[in-house]
Amino acid sequence: MSDRPGLRERKKAKTRALIQKEALRLFREQGYAATTVEQIAEAAEVAPSTVFRYFATKEDLVIVDQFPPFVEALDEVPPDVPPVRAVRLAMRAMIEAQTPEERADSLEREVLMLTVPELWAASIDNVTGVAATLRERLAAREGRPADDPGIRNVTGAIMGVMVGIWADWVKDRDLDAPALLDEALAHLEAGLPLPRP
Repeated sequence: MSDRPGLRERKKAKTRALIQKEALRLFREQGYAATTVEQIAEAAEVAPSTVFRYFATKEDLVIVDQFPPFVEALDEVPPDVPPVRAVRLAMRAMIEAQTPEERADSLEREVLMLTVPELWAASIDNVTGVAATLRERLAAREGRPADDPGIRNVTGAIMGVMVGIWADWVKDRDLDAPALLDEALAHLEAGLPLPRP
């Protein structure tokens, strides 16, 4: 039996992607606040109710949860791999699976999340949710409870590295954020040594 999604699921995924693509285009051209859901629906050739079927709020068009592919990639890493290295390998696998267009769309969403006040609060909630999910997954991998202090600290360190790279990437879009993230996680994995000048 095939794991391939059925026709209906593929059509739904295609519609969802088209709506988000048109929304990002309009946000870029007109600004977030000036763009209405009706305009997005018209551009995607769907009804406004269809937009809301896929995205509960206008903010959700930007704050899309991309964490499931990462969780899947993390689950593929052998369980004996230590937490920081496991996250590093999973991030690398997820990024390598993205097309250049998907990576560009991701940057565009990140820029909107950090620069549009209406999206900032929602993005904080999203980061908090990602941190909680990461903590649970790492705890499960290590056979520890999610409230284990070591798991909490490792998760916090990983999230700190990710948010730091995220903020730098938004300020300087020419940065190779995937490479920087890999280097930063390698530094964390090595115990954060700071060579003396």
